[in-house]
Formats: sequence, C-alpha cells, structure tokens
Amino acid sequence: MPRDLPLGNGHLLVNFDKSYNLRDIYWPHVGQELHTAGDISHTGIWVDGQFAWLDAPEWQRELLYEKETLVTHVTLEHPRLQVRLVCTDVVDFDRPILIRRTEVTNLAEQARNVRLFFHYDWHIWNDRDANTVFYYPQQQALIAYKQQGYFLQSGQVGQGEQCVTGVSSWATGVKEVNGAEGTWRDAEDGELGRHAIAQGSVDGTIALHMPTIQAGKSELAYHWLAVGSDLPAVVRLDQLVRERGAEGLLERTRNYWLCWVNKEGQAFADLSPELVDLYKRSLLVLRTQIDAGGAIMAANDADVQHYNNDSYSYMWPRDGALVANALSHAGYGEITRSFFDFCAGVLTEDGYLLHKYNPDRSWGSSWQAWVDDEGKPQLPIQEDETALVIYSLWQHYLCFRDVEFVAPHFRSLIVPAADFLVSYREQTTGLPGASFDLWEERRGILAFTNAAVYAGLQAAANFSSLFGEKDLAAKYQAAAEEIKAATIQHFWDEQRGHFVRMLVVGQDGTIRKDATLDSSLCGLFLFGMLSVNDPQLRATMQALEQVLWVKTEVGGMARYENDYYYQVTHDMAQAQGNPWFICTLWLAQYRIACAQSLDALHQALPLLDWVHKHALASGIMAEQVHPFQGEPLSVSPLTWSQAEFVMTIRWYLGKYARLQGK
Repeated sequence: MPRDLPLGNGHLLVNFDKSYNLRDIYWPHVGQELHTAGDISHTGIWVDGQFAWLDAPEWQRELLYEKETLVTHVTLEHPRLQVRLVCTDVVDFDRPILIRRTEVTNLAEQARNVRLFFHYDWHIWNDRDANTVFYYPQQQALIAYKQQGYFLQSGQVGQGEQCVTGVSSWATGVKEVNGAEGTWRDAEDGELGRHAIAQGSVDGTIALHMPTIQAGKSELAYHWLAVGSDLPAVVRLDQLVRERGAEGLLERTRNYWLCWVNKEGQAFADLSPELVDLYKRSLLVLRTQIDAGGAIMAANDADVQHYNNDSYSYMWPRDGALVANALSHAGYGEITRSFFDFCAGVLTEDGYLLHKYNPDRSWGSSWQAWVDDEGKPQLPIQEDETALVIYSLWQHYLCFRDVEFVAPHFRSLIVPAADFLVSYREQTTGLPGASFDLWEERRGILAFTNAAVYAGLQAAANFSSLFGEKDLAAKYQAAAEEIKAATIQHFWDEQRGHFVRMLVVGQDGTIRKDATLDSSLCGLFLFGMLSVNDPQLRATMQALEQVLWVKTEVGGMARYENDYYYQVTHDMAQAQGNPWFICTLWLAQYRIACAQSLDALHQALPLLDWVHKHALASGIMAEQVHPFQGEPLSVSPLTWSQAEFVMTIRWYLGKYARLQGK
C-alpha cells in the first residue's frame, strides 16, 4: 500500500496511504521506533445511523497537499451517505503534535446528526505487548503509553465560543488476541463502549459528536494526537492546543512551510508551473524524511518491512550525500550541516563509512559480509558511500563558503576518509578496491564507484589546498588522476564501443569484464571524471539510451539490461527493466550538460515532464514505474528520487543562466 502523504518535522513522522488511512507513526526519530507496526489506524463517520470507514471503496477521494506546504488537502465524497469531507492534516513544524481538521458538509436535503471516529492501532516501541490505553478524565482524552512513549488523543467540535473540547466518547480494548479485531469495530454502530482502561495488545478509538448539520451546511471538527516521553509532557501539549487553538497551530505551520520552500530570489527560468510545483513538492517531501539529528533517511514505509522483514528506514551514506548535495544547491545548508556532523560522528577509525545507519547513529542492519566466499576477510562496504560524502561536503562549501563549519571536519572527516580512498586500491590496476555496487547486487570494481572515488579525492585535494596542506593536496590529486587513467584504460571496451560497468580481478591478476549496459555508468560524467564532450563517454551514453529506454508508450530509462527487480515483462525488446525515476533523471542531466543552446537545453524538458506525469498526484516519486501501465510500482517516498529531481532542476536553471549570459 503506497504512502501518499507523509507529514513530519524531524522528530514526528506520520504517513497516510492512498486510501487516507493513517499507517505509520515514527517518534522520536524519523524512521526509528514505529509505534503502529504499519497497521491501519481507521477513521470513520456515522451519519443518522449509517456508518462508513474512510477507506471504503464507495468514497470518491482526492489526496493532495495544499500548494507549497506540508498541509494535506483531502476531499472525500460518499454518494450513499450524502456527505463531503474536506480534511486538512499537519504535523506542527516544531512540536510533536498531529492536528487533523475535518469539514463535514451535509449534501442531503434534511438536517443530519454526524459523529467522527478516530482509531489508533498501537504497537508502541515496535511491540504489541505490554501497551496500555486509558481514559484520562482531567483532559477528557484517551492516552496510550508504554515506557517513555505517551500518545494523547483529544479533539474539539466547532470553533470560537461554541466549541466543545475533549472527546465525546471513547473505547479501549484488546486486539490481535482470541480473534479480537479491535475497538474500531465498536464504532460501527455509532456508540463506543467507554471501557476505562486496557492493557496488553491494545488499541483505542475516540468519537467527536458534531452538532446537527443543516441541509447544505458544514461544520468543523478537530482531532489531535500529542506525543511525549511522559504524562506531563503530553498534557502540556494538549493544553497548548486548547490555548492556542488547533486552527491557529495549523495556520502557523502552513505559513512556516510556505516560507521554507520559497527562498528569496528564486527564479525558475522557462520551466512550466507544473515542474516548479513538483520541484517545491520534492523539497518538502525530502524534509519529512530527515531526522533532526542529521540522518537523511532513504524512505520510511512499514509495508516494505512486511515484504522482507526489514525496511528502507536507514541512512545510507550514498543516498544521504546525494540528497544533501541537492539540498545544498537548493539553498538549505542548515539541513546539510547536520548530515555532515552525523557522518563525522560515525566514520570508522580506518576512515570508511559502513553500509547504513540508524538515525541514533547505531549501525543499521546489513547483508554485506566481512568475509568472502572463501572465508577471506573483506570490507563490507560500498566505497562510493564514503567518497560521495566528501564530494558532497565540497559542494556544500562551494554553495555557502562557510569555512568555520568545514574547518573542524577537515581532520575528523575529510583527511581520514581521503586517506582511506587513497589506500584502498586494487594492486594490479590501481583502481579502487572491490566493494558492493550502488544497486547492492554485486561486488567488484565498479565504474560508478571509480567516478565517486575520483570526485571524493578531488574534493579532498581542494579542501587540502584551502587549508594550506600542499602535500596532502598533491597526494589526493595524484591518486584521483591515477584512478581516472586506470578507468579509461581498463573500463573502455573497444569491441563493444562503450565503457563496461564492472571489473573483477582474479588472484592471478586476470581481469574479467561485466559489459552489461547499466545506467550507473552515468556516474562517469555526473561526478566530473569525464567531460560530456569526451567521445568515449558520448558513445556510452548513446548505447545506454538506445538499449535501456523503455520502448512502450510509457517510456523512461531502465536500470540495466534484463533487470530482474519487480520485473513486469521478459520481452527485452520492449523493456530491459522497469523505468526508474533516478535513471531517467540522469539522462536529463546528461542532456542539460551537453546543451550549448536553449533549443538543446529544452531537449531535457520531455524527461522532466515524464517524471511529473508518472509521479503520484501528491508529488511522491519512488523507485520505478510499470512499463505498460505507467503507475509507480514501488512507492515509498524515496529521498534519492526526490533529490535527483531537485538536482536536475538546479542543473537546468544553472545551464539556462549561463546560456542566457552568452
């Protein structure tokens, strides 16, 4: 089930699915400690004895965000119930409070009685056991807790002097035990049991009884969920909402995001309004996936965990570095600084970064082994993850010139990482040592990794020159040039007429080539190793587009030849694999880099329009698209995809400005 509407503030992240079910509640870290197990927390409505959950198929629904905000705008209409709901949800921009505003319009010709129901399926601290939910009379609220996690459910009906604050009714109970489905079933007759407390595997439901709604008229109700580490903390937040008003907190959060996403002086050249909107939406979606402690998470979606007992809720240094680079170029240096602090804090003593991390800086789960098939030691790394952090840090410096931030990281991050990149080399070729590829499917010496290591060493040489370390600068520059020369020598395949994606060097020095056409070969120009005017690079890019472009009406660029991942067709003449947003955007970046006129630059626009067309209506880009039907196949809000779109727009705007300046 897709996550169409993420909302977050760096501490609290909530996700709604395509049916407008609230599914995921992460706190106090983005992507760490999921308190609902991804199960559905239901929302329902009772109208004069008739009931419907909002995920029922009869609803006509549209799930969007308000323009340029992290405020939802969800419209639902039910023909049988004759009601329209306009729902607005926000996570307060700096406090752990979810606010849900519901405007109910009576479409019938007579007055109606309406009740709203908000249910939560609790697995606090990722555990269904030993949870408690109880009614707290002092606040007229329902509270769930376990250990240092407390969740207060309350609400308000109406506005101004006529408003009524506190829940109208409630239910507590057990679920997932002896066939019990949960208290949400108790709501379907419009009445809740009002049992005072429940423990174990529990859930809770609150009701808000709205005043009679006249024919053609509307009424408002607000529900909020306050999260904290103890009872006084959530009570204080509840009091804050009551005193400031739920509408006031919603409005201030709306204004905050409008200011955040609209940097002063931004100009968007001749880009269409639709592409500008998607650019801003991408920035906002990225922000929801970044933890306040600096971890840039790959994606957060509990359904992935149901697929393979793990998730994307980790900080991959590669993904994080590429996201940070896009954010730096978009002007958001305050976010990227925290990311580099994070990386400096987790760098190993030997100067490399591991596969992935949790947002609390602990190691993430990994399948990358410390020994090879013969039992010999190997590093369980993707070397590009270390290199791209240094590359991205140099890009950050070029954007902001904040030498005071960079200086402390020279000895703690840049030098040890660069020294590792210099030393971790394959002796026969002088190329970077074997590591896992960016797709996490194979181990060897990768063209993409070579380009990333080259860029990381160039960045380290630049930093060394900046700080007057001439010997270090010379060492790093020499290693970068050696790797570039060795890449051209060993990765060019004269017979095939393009670069190969991988080499495997045997113990006896024999070299085996993997010549599969792979879009990761774009790394050769993306990170500056080869110019887009290089004839060998051009031949490689022509081969990539010719072979990997999907030949159906959907179009888009596949990852590589005969890509197995979620493969939809075995007809390679139509599609070598499902088209990916990332790969299609790399092709757009290549066209932008090649452009020497506005007409040539505009050849990138159809690719950007392709991305806009195949993103979800809410602006979410994921991994890949169905090559025949065109809808996303894997639809976690993947930060790498969003970042590549942001970066491609920045490339376009930069090239447009240079061409106009000629």
